[in-house]
Amino acid sequence: MRCRHTGLDKNRYCNYYCYKSDRGIIGEIAFSMPSSSRFAVAVHILTLMAWSEDEPLKSEQVAESVNTNPVVIRRMLCELAEAGLVVSQTGSAGGSRLAHKAEDISLLDVYTAVECRGVFSLHRQPPSRHCPVGVNIETVLGQVLKEVDAAVERVLAKMTIRDIVLRLRPCTSPPGNRKRTVHVKTF
Repeated sequence: MRCRHTGLDKNRYCNYYCYKSDRGIIGEIAFSMPSSSRFAVAVHILTLMAWSEDEPLKSEQVAESVNTNPVVIRRMLCELAEAGLVVSQTGSAGGSRLAHKAEDISLLDVYTAVECRGVFSLHRQPPSRHCPVGVNIETVLGQVLKEVDAAVERVLAKMTIRDIVLRLRPCTSPPGNRKRTVHVKTF
């Protein structure tokens, strides 16, 4: 698998030190290690497109929903287009939309489009070869990480963008009150 991101370790896996995050809390889980939110943002983008059906969305509209800069969205849209998940059109009626039906886009498709392979990575610096643990830990952990990656990929392969839309529906207002289009706030 080809990785298009900077911050690669010697094995061409993302070491995620290229991504910075402050110590914080997500739900009940505290974190302090850097991590990537690219997958979450990509799923958000594609889910928003599925939600809006065939209406092409401008990067400004998507950026408002994701709460980020439109430039970030445009860069991500390029990666998603390169993977064949979105199509874009220019002009006043332009924008981006799904290239396939939402039920045909798996979360694994999204993951492979925007993330480097590997949920976790090994040590940034090689462990001591003079230590009985350090001499073999990378081999043992490498096998564990392969199993973890395979499990993640199995779960992601079973879920689609449509599944995410369906999970969102109970969280929204009743169908008669819900607007299908996404509007940009005017200031």
